[in-house]
Amino acid sequence: MKISFSTLGCPRWSFSEITATAVDLGYQGVEVRGIGKDISVPSAPDFSKERLPHTLTELQRMKLAIPCLDSDCCIHLRENEKATDAEINAYVCLAEKLNAPYVRIMATAPVPQPVGKVDEGYVRDRAIRLGMLAKEHGVKLLIETHGVWSDSGKLARLLSLVSSDSVGALWDVHHPYRFMGEKPQTTVENLRPWLWHTHFKDSQRTDEGYRYVLPGFGDVPLAEAVRTLQQNGYDGFYSLEWVKRWDTTLEEPGIVFAHFANFMRTL
Repeated sequence: MKISFSTLGCPRWSFSEITATAVDLGYQGVEVRGIGKDISVPSAPDFSKERLPHTLTELQRMKLAIPCLDSDCCIHLRENEKATDAEINAYVCLAEKLNAPYVRIMATAPVPQPVGKVDEGYVRDRAIRLGMLAKEHGVKLLIETHGVWSDSGKLARLLSLVSSDSVGALWDVHHPYRFMGEKPQTTVENLRPWLWHTHFKDSQRTDEGYRYVLPGFGDVPLAEAVRTLQQNGYDGFYSLEWVKRWDTTLEEPGIVFAHFANFMRTL
């Protein structure tokens, strides 16, 4: 089992602190969603033209992979099309240099809950065109089970229409279960042809909705998700997405990163 954690969980750490912690805790990868004040990954100093060779050397020395670069590019917004294209291009070019196979993109409002509407035909056409761009660089774009796409059947229909081997799915294990009541088996059955990467997190129901908790302390069926993935031949990363950058009340990264590594080893 290959595990990674997203840098979303440690917004105050330097990249050297991030990679050192990953190695110390036995992780095989680090998923990048911002470093320090730079939420845009291509803008991070560690990935600049001057420092990228050193960064690559250190990653190779530490035997750490970058399984995915997480953008917040929203391809459903017509008014931002030109800027979004330019940003996705920057992510794809950086992913190629980092040997990162995937770039996460958004196709709905940047909130976890399934709110609002999207023009599915427009999203399909954008995904087809951007998938062609990604393919030129040997990179794949991933649309997350997020927002309205937490409905895995809906996302599966979109991906079947896109019909590109460069556009797939990122299964955020939390969202289809919490918002749609999907069992892991249902989600995997729907997304199996396109399921290339995962995000793991846990939560408990509250009167206001839910609150994130340490993996294994909530009611999201994480163990069942792992079993279902393994039974279906999944060989990608199991990546912790701890949203500390957005919710400072969550436990500190050193605690949750160590906990997740131990939790996943028990499954």
